Amino acid sequence: MEQTEMIRDNRPAFEALAGKQPEELFGTLPTPCYLIDEGQLKKNGEILAAVAKHTGCRILLAQKAFSNYDCYPVLAPFLSGTEASGLYEARLGAERMPGREVHVFCAAYREDEFEELLRYADHIVLNSPYQLKQFGKRAKAAGKSLGLRINPECSTQEGHAIYDPCAPGSRLGTTREQWDAEMTDELTVLLDGLHFHTLCEQDADALAVTLQAAKEKFGDILPKMKWLNMGGGHHITRPGYDIGKLEQCVKYAADTWKVEVYLEPGEACALNAGYLAARVLDLVKNGEIRTAILDASAACHMPDVIEMPYLPPLYGAEDRDIHAYSYRLAGPTCLAGDVIGDYSFPRKLQRGDLLLFGDMAIYTTCKNNTFNGMPLPDIWRRRADGTLEKLTAFGYADFRNRLGK
Repeated sequence: MEQTEMIRDNRPAFEALAGKQPEELFGTLPTPCYLIDEGQLKKNGEILAAVAKHTGCRILLAQKAFSNYDCYPVLAPFLSGTEASGLYEARLGAERMPGREVHVFCAAYREDEFEELLRYADHIVLNSPYQLKQFGKRAKAAGKSLGLRINPECSTQEGHAIYDPCAPGSRLGTTREQWDAEMTDELTVLLDGLHFHTLCEQDADALAVTLQAAKEKFGDILPKMKWLNMGGGHHITRPGYDIGKLEQCVKYAADTWKVEVYLEPGEACALNAGYLAARVLDLVKNGEIRTAILDASAACHMPDVIEMPYLPPLYGAEDRDIHAYSYRLAGPTCLAGDVIGDYSFPRKLQRGDLLLFGDMAIYTTCKNNTFNGMPLPDIWRRRADGTLEKLTAFGYADFRNRLGK
């Protein structure tokens, strides 16, 4: 961009830049690339640790959202451990955050993986009474703490059906009807805890509603348990989040049912702690739509933008038509829908401009792909002192080796 007008962006996604310009900070890096900000990770960790201290709950990193293990040492002092969605994440948590708890939930475990999983996980949450019957005794014999995921059938989300575990017909969690039909005393005695996960980027008021639903559906079961895991989706580190209400919910559950409470946020651990830097390759116009084609792809490098969908924050830009110059930002792949979104800028874009997307530490590096042979962006670490360290060196071999020998 022309430098006649210096843009300052103090939104939470860019607060860690302290008013400095993306080109000044990251202009020498090859794009596209991810950047993980350790200073912001630490701030998030401190907020989470304060919740744990005030309530006695235990907080886990949900690796499905953030699994850049080089940065685990930053978060580890503030957390009780990690949460995994299967064997590989469980192993990663055990190896990269050693000495901490490893919890795992999977909608259905594989027989050929379960013995190895027992080597890494401390807490194993099963999804159905059948899975509890299949694996429960073996896990208990190995000294593991067992839980069953419940479905309180209480949806608090709007517009994000793909991420709503309580949507009608959901495969996730055991409903009370299923419990009454399939659970026996022999199965129930295997359980140490219950688990629910119903939220997605939500405030504590949604948790309060869910907790009441869990009480109504499973209030007679909870006093028999040692722990209750309230899952993730809690936007705890977002400015304005009602931490006081969250702490009330945690204390209520602990006091009412005499259980140890777990929270397993993923997004909150790395919220606003990362960026995706990209450059404008070309500018094209079709009718009234001006499109900037970037070297970064929504489909490949920020898939949640399409799946959610949502408009990621972009340094110095706002929603379409707020500023004088509006552009559709899109990726270079052949997918017609490889569109990041429509933005407006206070001045015209130029080929070669550096653009910086915010809040890109979550659901990016752990979900990206090589569709169209797109290279995986390298990952850089921004230390608290502002220095940059390259963590990866992806290339052609990473694309090729996924497809054959």
